[in-house]
Amino acid sequence: MNRVCLCLPTNRACSATIAALHDEAAYAARRHGADVNLLILDSSDAHTRAEHARTVAALPPAGNVTVHHLDEAAQRAFLRRTTERAGLPEPDRLLHLMLPPAVSYGACTNRAFLLAAALGCASVHRRDSDSTYQVHAGEPVFPVHHELPYLGRPAAEAGAGGLHTDLDPALRGRPVSLAGASFIGELSVDIGEIRRLDEGIYHDVVGLWAPGDWSEERRRELVEESFTGAGTAPFTGDRSTLTVVDPMRVDMCNIAFDRAVYERVPLPPATDTIGSDYFLLHLVHDAGLPGILHNRHIQNFHTPERRTDTGFPAYQRRFVKFLLSMLYFHHVYDRMAAEGAGLLDERHRVRADRIVEFLRGSTGVDRTENVWRLDRVDTAYRKLGGRYAEFADRLAVERERLLDEAQSDIEDYAYLVEAWPALVEAAQA
Repeated sequence: MNRVCLCLPTNRACSATIAALHDEAAYAARRHGADVNLLILDSSDAHTRAEHARTVAALPPAGNVTVHHLDEAAQRAFLRRTTERAGLPEPDRLLHLMLPPAVSYGACTNRAFLLAAALGCASVHRRDSDSTYQVHAGEPVFPVHHELPYLGRPAAEAGAGGLHTDLDPALRGRPVSLAGASFIGELSVDIGEIRRLDEGIYHDVVGLWAPGDWSEERRRELVEESFTGAGTAPFTGDRSTLTVVDPMRVDMCNIAFDRAVYERVPLPPATDTIGSDYFLLHLVHDAGLPGILHNRHIQNFHTPERRTDTGFPAYQRRFVKFLLSMLYFHHVYDRMAAEGAGLLDERHRVRADRIVEFLRGSTGVDRTENVWRLDRVDTAYRKLGGRYAEFADRLAVERERLLDEAQSDIEDYAYLVEAWPALVEAAQA
């Protein structure tokens, strides 16, 4: 029986999502014969965690579905045992990177990866608490339907099974390493208000995540498709393709990875940085590992907290840190793309040592481009006025700190990638 981890990291109230995720777990067990470990990593406040616990307690029994609801204390205890067993230097630094005090999209998923290794799972299937499933013909549209059949198996088997393919025949001996789709509904990054206030400023700001040397035309094309997912058209019927999946066509709220990927390389543990959990999508693509691209898109929505007086500046800071992180990630992505199959060993497994080398090499790039990004954001937000101008004032005070954080985040990531094999082995033990 295929043991899998269906994972929900959360720091907000999401009882309805937990119940819906349990339905997907039951579907996976019933329709695909999977042994499902439903993992809820709960970083919300005490009142919300208690409500989630009541929701979990009320879930109906489902065969071959085991629910794990772990608060941060339980997660920390597991991580401390794991880091100590790994016997690595600086265990406190590792614990901080795995469970930082601030929001980290990569770290919460890394904890899921380690717990999945401890549970003996063959894959991790991630969902988000600010999303829900589409409904078609009265039934929920569960992405796991496309994730389970071929993940981890040679791509040739998926092709032989009748799955539509545009995969290069030379890649069919490699394992299916990813399965995913995107989302419909609101933008994945909560900056729609900027577009409503001023379309030109929106294009200026969103275009800042492109490489600095791109032409205006390429930058404009990137802006048009950024954060839009699969648009707004609802699900009407299944389509799936065996391919090398374009990272722009999938989203981390609707993704599954084979263990051979996430047990080799973790996600960046950067704090307060939107998009810090997307690295493996690029790695799988650039290494030429096959994946399943399907159309069971998840419905995305935004929680109101991001627009409150305290939530707004915190969220905008995460967005700015995302823009700054791209100076380093574009450097790494270019080298991964050039390396291609050299990112894999003779058994088609990702070579973590090459990733460490590229990450370390990126930390020496000139920061001038990031200074330019901060200047552009400052100008744009002051033009918008109101609370955007107030945020620009905060940004001006934090400029040097943000520039330093963007670089140190990459240094931390390289350190974690080096430590990762020992952590995974310790978790499995």
